[in-house]
Amino acid sequence: MAVTTKKGMSIDDKLGFNRFIADEHNAHIILNEDYKDAAEIQRLIKACPAALYRLEEDGRLSFNHEGCLECGTCRVISGGKVIKSWNHPEGGMGIEYRLG
Repeated sequence: MAVTTKKGMSIDDKLGFNRFIADEHNAHIILNEDYKDAAEIQRLIKACPAALYRLEEDGRLSFNHEGCLECGTCRVISGGKVIKSWNHPEGGMGIEYRLG
């Protein structure tokens, strides 16, 4: 169910105005694939406002950088544990906010 704001637009509607220019060859976030603390990984999965982190059937954590809001939430939540490296995308890449 989408959350509706005071002006009648859902968050999903507002995010739909944004433009993403993904660098398909270089993810700006690198996961620490050796990190195995399930509780920390679940915190990261739940904290991402764009829901880009998920556990695969084999238990491996995956991340899709192509819809990243670049908010830094995962960087703060991870504290250097699950996220090995977090950088802004290269110039001209990433999210372009168009509403609000």
